[in-house]
Amino acid sequence: MKTASILGVHFHAVTLQQAVELAMSRIRARQKGYVVTPNPEIVDLCRKDSDFMGVVNHAALVLPDGIGIIYAAKILGEELCGKVAGIDFAENLAAAMAKEGMRLYLLGAKPGVAEKAGRNLCAKYPGLVLAGTHDGYFSDEQEAVEAINACGGADVVFVCLGAPKQEKFISAHIEEIHATLYCGLGGSLDVFAGEVKRAPDIFIRLGLEWFYRLLKQPSRIGRMMKLPKFLLIVFRERLLGRKGK
Repeated sequence: MKTASILGVHFHAVTLQQAVELAMSRIRARQKGYVVTPNPEIVDLCRKDSDFMGVVNHAALVLPDGIGIIYAAKILGEELCGKVAGIDFAENLAAAMAKEGMRLYLLGAKPGVAEKAGRNLCAKYPGLVLAGTHDGYFSDEQEAVEAINACGGADVVFVCLGAPKQEKFISAHIEEIHATLYCGLGGSLDVFAGEVKRAPDIFIRLGLEWFYRLLKQPSRIGRMMKLPKFLLIVFRERLLGRKGK
């Protein structure tokens, strides 16, 4: 697969449909691996944590979740096929899994949220099998590992613990968990459970989902200010790269 390097993170240049097809191929082949969906905040975490950078770049699929990543690619002259939001990837993957009766395990969020998300997904996509759920409030990671294995394992595990915890959890336990594909998906379970609403389609199409979130939660202004800082770092990278040529 063609990749685009954004401040050291190697994103795969795939469309949403291609990402789902590649994921399904791995599941059918029982080829273990994991999917990560970095946004500018996660890329910044990678810059500050080389171990985390290694975990992210070792993923089977690194999807550009955030319009800031697309802007950065354009600035750096890198090619991506467009934004592939983690929540969209997860939903389309669940739909594809349902057609083949595959098993999904949900890990993360507050108590009760994963169960509700599972019910909603199974109701929306008949044929999808909910292997089990576990909330994200565990003190011992082995507890979560054993919970997944105790239910008979799964084809896919949605790990929604927030970055970098979810990616490091996957990397540390991928071989001992009885599952094939693992997806780090942040707050996706809250959306699937109906606890959090996504932006209207018009905001998503225009790349303004971040603005909608800010309107709904003005307290996010501090996090939103990280985007212009991120793009300034990208511009600096471009300028330094030019000097080096």
